[in-house]
Amino acid sequence: MFGKNKETTKAKTNSIMPSSSTHSLNSLVQGTVMEGTVRSESDIRIDGTIKGHLHCEAKVIIGPTGYVEGEVTCQNAVVEGTFDGNITVRALLNIRESAKVSGDVTTDKLIVQSGAVFNVTCHMGIKSNNQRQTSKNNNQGKQQQQQEQKSTDVKSDQSASASKATQA
Repeated sequence: MFGKNKETTKAKTNSIMPSSSTHSLNSLVQGTVMEGTVRSESDIRIDGTIKGHLHCEAKVIIGPTGYVEGEVTCQNAVVEGTFDGNITVRALLNIRESAKVSGDVTTDKLIVQSGAVFNVTCHMGIKSNNQRQTSKNNNQGKQQQQQEQKSTDVKSDQSASASKATQA
C-alpha cells in the first residue's frame, strides 16, 4: 500500500521537473572569433566576435567587448558592445550607453540609453513579409490610381481648352 504511493509520487516528480535546457545560455567569450552562420534556440551572449549571420529564437546579448558584423535576427536584444549590419528584433531592442550601433535596425520596441552611438536606419513596428508586400502593393496601386487621375484631369482640361478655342 505505501510502496505504490512512493512509486507514483516519484514518477510524477520526474515528469514535472523542468529540463535544464530551458535556462541555458550560450556564450562566446572574449578573444573568440567566429565566422559563418550561428543558430540558437536559447539566449546567447557574445563577448567575442561574430562575422556573419546569427539567428536566435531568444535573447541576444552583445557584451561590452562583443563585436558583431553581419545579420542578426532574434526575439530580444541587448547591445553593450559594437554592432555593424542588419538587425531584426521581434520584440525589444535595448541599446546601452557603451554601445556603438550602425546599419539597419528593424524592431517593435526600442530603448537607446544616453551616451550610445546609434547611427542607423531604423524601422519600428515589426510586420511579416506578407504584410509588408501587401502594404507595398497597396501603396503602388494607390500611386498608379493617383497618376491615372492626374492624367485624366489633364486630358479633360486640354479638351475644355480646345472646345473654348473652337468656339472663339
